[in-house]
Amino acid sequence: MRDFPNGFYFTMKYLITGLGNFGYEYDGTRHNIGFEVVDFLCKELDGKWNDDHHGELAQVKYKGRTLILLKPNTYMNLSGKAIRYWLQKEKISLENSLTVLDDLNLAFGKQRLRSKGSDGGHNGLKNIQELLGTDAYPRLRIGIGNAFSKGRQVNYVLGKWTEDERAELPHILEKAGEVIKTFVTIGLERAMNMTGK
Repeated sequence: MRDFPNGFYFTMKYLITGLGNFGYEYDGTRHNIGFEVVDFLCKELDGKWNDDHHGELAQVKYKGRTLILLKPNTYMNLSGKAIRYWLQKEKISLENSLTVLDDLNLAFGKQRLRSKGSDGGHNGLKNIQELLGTDAYPRLRIGIGNAFSKGRQVNYVLGKWTEDERAELPHILEKAGEVIKTFVTIGLERAMNMTGK
């Protein structure tokens, strides 16, 4: 954070949160794609995860920016508790936060970055919106498809990736990482162009 004479400040710190559920039974499930994205970014930028308040945290650097990577351990439905805590503790504005999550309404692998929007039935986003008191916070949705029969949505979301899907994941994670790095360096609008309208 750098102070300016007129009292304004310019921060180079960002909170990047991947949504998911802790526990070995959730590893490799579609609902945990947010965890997989921040894990990928942490490894790429030589970070190290540490247990901390409301989750695991890693601090990494990229082109002069500090990225606080967060995997909430509050379970998906209470994700807002962890995000609100770390935004306040690190004094990070909502504009400098990004939440990464799975989306049933997008085709598998498709990504969409937005500055605001409804929760779309996603319980993680619903809780974040409730606790932050706004839906105006950046989020990167990653499509997991909707190839499930009626009444099988929960099983599908909490199900493991298929072999074919798992083979595509490295490419998907790499693209998400590039979107996030563009977001923190060039800004939301340019990063949004990478994921399409």
